[in-house]
Amino acid sequence: MKWILLLLAVIGVVIISGCTQQASQDVSEQAKTECIALCKASAADLSNGPCLSDNNPGWKTSDWACDVAHSPRQAIDNQPENQCAAFREGKAHHFVEVDPGCGFIKAV
Repeated sequence: MKWILLLLAVIGVVIISGCTQQASQDVSEQAKTECIALCKASAADLSNGPCLSDNNPGWKTSDWACDVAHSPRQAIDNQPENQCAAFREGKAHHFVEVDPGCGFIKAV
């Protein structure tokens, strides 16, 4: 009887771990999709690498920020005023970067 309970516990942990990882990947993909869409809809000049998600009611992925950067990275991308305040201040723990042409760079 004990080995059955142990087996069920192990199976439960494996299932929960898989679901958590899948949920994390889903949110990452959602943030990527939203960031690219937000970039494409922006009328702003994106050449200076602005943050697109701060104070934007169209941004719905909590704990994520959407930032424009250059690939390869340029000095302007490292300037705090061109980075998402939500990420700098710890309100968002992940970010998606797209280039000024709205191409995906990375999600962290």
